[in-house]
Amino acid sequence: MLSDKECLKVVEIMGKSYPDAHSSLTADSDFHFLLAVIMSAQTTDKAVNLLSPKLFETYKRPNELAEADVADVMELIKTIGLYRNKAKYLVECAKKIVSDFEGVVPQTRKELMSLPGVGRKTADVVMAERFKIPAIAVDTHVTRVSKRLRMVAQDANVIEIEEALMKKLPKSIWIVAHFRMIYWGRYQCTARSPKCETCPLLEMCAEGKLRI
Repeated sequence: MLSDKECLKVVEIMGKSYPDAHSSLTADSDFHFLLAVIMSAQTTDKAVNLLSPKLFETYKRPNELAEADVADVMELIKTIGLYRNKAKYLVECAKKIVSDFEGVVPQTRKELMSLPGVGRKTADVVMAERFKIPAIAVDTHVTRVSKRLRMVAQDANVIEIEEALMKKLPKSIWIVAHFRMIYWGRYQCTARSPKCETCPLLEMCAEGKLRI
């Protein structure tokens, strides 16, 4: 397994390829970004970005979405996977923001996770991107990259991966490390056909050496 120093070097090398890595979801407010992250589960950011302008224009504030008919929301997001459940989550999430948080998206992980449709990963993404609160959101890309590079144990679950990375990396780079690892998994260390031949991390990757 990579040492703390080696893990830091990995993130620095990733940064040379993706110095401006950030969330590719587009939103004009904390509330709309939260909705976008909820919708992005098991679908692409691109698909969410295509439909979100109409949704955001229709429901500008939490109180407006809280009063919406779920069927109307379904119609607006039906092009993404699991849209029926997601529409219900969006409306219920808005209702709770209005009833429990005076219409303002909360900033703590515990409060965010109290909202319908918001799990730990979603909460971490919102905290990092919108509120600049250090967090490492573990998605499929972060999981794959961290395990292939032996940054974490091969049998680590999502929580264990998050905790291991937070211990190995300085808190000051948690946010940027999270986004760099996502980009790395999305464009370099892909699930089916990782570009091992051109990977600058090949010498540090036990799995990559076996592939070529």
